[in-house]
Amino acid sequence: MPPTSVHRTRGSSHGPITRLVSPGDLGELLKPFIFLDRFESPAGGQAPQFGMHPHSGIATLTYLIEGRANYEDTTGDEGARGVLPQGGVEWMMAGGGVWHRGGPANRERVLGFQLWVAMPPDLELADAYSRYLDPADIAHAGSARVLLGNYGGAVSPIPAPSDMTYLGVYLSAGQTWHFEPPAGHTVAWAAVGEGSVSVPDALHTGDLAVFAAGTEPITFEAQADTVFVIGSAVPHPHPLHMGSYSVHTNAHALALGEAGIHNRGKLLRQQGRL
Repeated sequence: MPPTSVHRTRGSSHGPITRLVSPGDLGELLKPFIFLDRFESPAGGQAPQFGMHPHSGIATLTYLIEGRANYEDTTGDEGARGVLPQGGVEWMMAGGGVWHRGGPANRERVLGFQLWVAMPPDLELADAYSRYLDPADIAHAGSARVLLGNYGGAVSPIPAPSDMTYLGVYLSAGQTWHFEPPAGHTVAWAAVGEGSVSVPDALHTGDLAVFAAGTEPITFEAQADTVFVIGSAVPHPHPLHMGSYSVHTNAHALALGEAGIHNRGKLLRQQGRL
């Protein structure tokens, strides 16, 4: 019997950004996937802006389905900045404290997702680092782009912090695609960037579905040209201790992470970057 969806949501929209998952709600059910935003703006419309802000204890993965985006972060000695192209991926592991920002590089249409991933204890206070992938750097497994982890023999160049898979899937109208959860992956969900797909219930643009725990294959049939993201994982076994921009496995680690954010922010102010 195919897996059933146990929860569906269209999230809460604020301008061009729709929050589909937060650590205090579905993030508890889906951890290590604890936060997901879908962002979209038409050409010339209100563009999503992520001003300079901090994180600790988590990693963010931004997948740019359409458009181009500027980015800047404080990783390493010099930080990183540049332009993420259409189809590109930004991965930033916040560790013990980092600041970053981003926004569209032009007035063209923008569509994408930003995901937060909870870290295991050995990584939640590690040195922050970032990785930026052009579309040519992203491994493919048939219709799926392997954004994180591995699937169908294809491996993401980004090392997953725990046992998880995150894919961007492109289907033409009428096309069928089968997702085989890797061994032990009892957490599974999918969110539609645009289009319509049956699993077997219909999911449309902006919908997110959480699937029942299990490892049975999930079949997607596109009713229109569709792009969606799907995540699966071994469940994150740790509690979520949350600050304003941070998520850690315990209160002490949270305090250390927020101290790292404060110290990095103080330096940015001295440099005139905040």
